[in-house]
Amino acid sequence: MKLKKIWVFGEAGADGLATITLEMLAAARELTDTVEVFIGADGSAVAAELGAHGASAVYATGDLDGAMQGVAVASAVAEAINSGRVEAPDAFLLGTTYDGRDVAARLSVKLDAGVLSNVVELRIDGDRLVGVEPVFGGTINVTAGFTNGQPDIWLVRPKSFEASPVEGAPAEVHELGVPDLGSAGTAVVKERFTEESEGPKLDEADIVVAGGRGLGSADAFALVEDLAQRLGAAPGASRAIVDAGWVPYSYQVGQTGKVVKPGIYIACGISGATQHLVGMKGAKNIIAINKDPEAAIFAVADLGVVGDVHKVMPKLSEALANR
Repeated sequence: MKLKKIWVFGEAGADGLATITLEMLAAARELTDTVEVFIGADGSAVAAELGAHGASAVYATGDLDGAMQGVAVASAVAEAINSGRVEAPDAFLLGTTYDGRDVAARLSVKLDAGVLSNVVELRIDGDRLVGVEPVFGGTINVTAGFTNGQPDIWLVRPKSFEASPVEGAPAEVHELGVPDLGSAGTAVVKERFTEESEGPKLDEADIVVAGGRGLGSADAFALVEDLAQRLGAAPGASRAIVDAGWVPYSYQVGQTGKVVKPGIYIACGISGATQHLVGMKGAKNIIAINKDPEAAIFAVADLGVVGDVHKVMPKLSEALANR
């Protein structure tokens, strides 16, 4: 049995739809024959890409003119459903991102619907949707679902599903009018700042080179950046060195950072705490470099190198330079 209809929250930037949106569209197609998208942007700008990933329609607010996305999108969706202009879906899928969590929380209140967060798997169980959520730092998986009959709201962890395009016509665009937001509408976005970076994005890179406390100092992170550059990889980091201020939070891989799923993940001086493993254990091939032969990271590694990162990494970079 499949659900009647699922709505996916679309997130888009200058480069088009966010990867998490495409991942959720792929997941939704397995659960229903009718996948639609709601988005706080111009729907016509992404209609073709949405259709190519299985969405038949997009409900769009258009340009929000600085309004807070969570406030505007949740209010628009709730008004459309509560007024009867739009039929409520069986479930909403949103990414576990800043915008996704903001919209989900507000939508939950306005529709009196529950939320399950950080879901890594979705499936139909009988006549309802259930999801798998890792708890206790990823050491236990819990399967849960809703029984209240309201539209389900699910926050999906990035990289839990594989984006896969299909042949489809552009999604039909519907205007999702934003109602009067009242006092909540007085908060507006004045400016947006995007951190400058070179090379592939951490959560989209096919190769990631990550450093941990075993590097010994902030200056030693240059070893990670050099190796990453030679491999065309993205540099990453464990929470320990982010908390220590060695690198920005945007580098963090783990439960409270980014979830990555590259073809190759090279962990340099990372012990393998559960919090970090949650964010990278889905990599196809894991290479670990650590001087402690008992380090937990070796339990998930496909290839382990027991050695000092200050000696091993320069040798790797030198070998790559001489190819």
